[in-house]
Amino acid sequence: MAEEFDFDELLEEVKSGKNLTGKDSVLGPLIKRLTEAALEGELESHLADDIVPNRKNGKTGKTLKTSVGNVELNTPRDRAGTFEPQIVKKNQTSISTEIESKILSMVGRGLSYSDVREHVEEMYGISVSTAAISAITDKILDELKAWQERPLDDVYTFVWMDAIHYKVRTDGHYQSRAVYTVLALNMDGKKEVLGLYLSETEGANFWLSVLTDLQNRGVRDILIASVDGLTGFPDAIATIFPKTEVQLCIVHQIRNSLKYVSWKDQKAFMKDLKLVYRAVSKEAAETALDDLEAVWGEKYQIVVNSWRRKWDNLSVYFRYPEPIRKVIYTTNSIEAVHRQFRKLTKTKGGFPNDNSLLKLLYLGIKNAEKKWTMPIRNWQQTLSQLSIFFAGRLDDAIKL
Repeated sequence: MAEEFDFDELLEEVKSGKNLTGKDSVLGPLIKRLTEAALEGELESHLADDIVPNRKNGKTGKTLKTSVGNVELNTPRDRAGTFEPQIVKKNQTSISTEIESKILSMVGRGLSYSDVREHVEEMYGISVSTAAISAITDKILDELKAWQERPLDDVYTFVWMDAIHYKVRTDGHYQSRAVYTVLALNMDGKKEVLGLYLSETEGANFWLSVLTDLQNRGVRDILIASVDGLTGFPDAIATIFPKTEVQLCIVHQIRNSLKYVSWKDQKAFMKDLKLVYRAVSKEAAETALDDLEAVWGEKYQIVVNSWRRKWDNLSVYFRYPEPIRKVIYTTNSIEAVHRQFRKLTKTKGGFPNDNSLLKLLYLGIKNAEKKWTMPIRNWQQTLSQLSIFFAGRLDDAIKL
């Protein structure tokens, strides 16, 4: 009979400061004893149910990776070789998925594989190779595929769309790849990334395929889309969602404008430009734009022409009250997601393939979603205002 575990001895070890987890931990012997007892119980149950005469046949040693370090187990065998343990299967080398979950969490927070190896060694006393870490992260590829193809809601109130660029190894050399991100606000006022899409370049034609995918996955209406100033973007949206109002990002427009303004004029130019995009109404903004042209038109006509050419989509937010304006007049919400992506990828000069990039960004999204548990501020007021401005389009989606 196995020697009973001495809990008083364990308690004294804890009091003396010995680690509960990690290499040479207090809990290692306890897990070993409990696991071996469970295996013995499984074998006895198997022998009792066995029709063919059978009996115990010694034990086999195996090393099991656990959350408290490596544990050396003595696994019981049967004479007939028909015993299949369930608590620790024959080829199983880890007692639970906890270590893998920790590895995924660390990778999803931007730690390099070498940093992950060091942390796992420190926490669990287990050596994990880079290849093993890569294999663990590869396990989420099926989950990523299911996430990319999941059905979506019928209606989304706000959608932000933007792209971020990375270097990915293709045909033996690194090429720039555009990752298209679609972030939405659902009927509960909570953020939700609808999808990630990969392409060689950013363009309105590819955005058209992205919008088609959203439609195929169940989206029938988007109230307002906030996008950057990419040429043809509003037309692409109108092709798939003709009722959607498109607001071009004011911040993008300002950044692009200042590229064509001399640095010595930028402070004075911005003072006049603020009167345009911070105006209380569309009419006041148009008057300020006329004044801007009167002062700066001769010197920076190309900038003024850009604002006038895009004015229909730049000025959409003026028709709404302040709560809605704050949500739509910039793509800051999606740029915040992209900032999280950059934190994850800042140590990566490039990626060996598309999957290595997508799985890292997906892990980043799953971490971000843990914070998206509450609706945006003043959501009920905003939703009430939207139901008035978009009469009838939210009736089926609002559950009262």
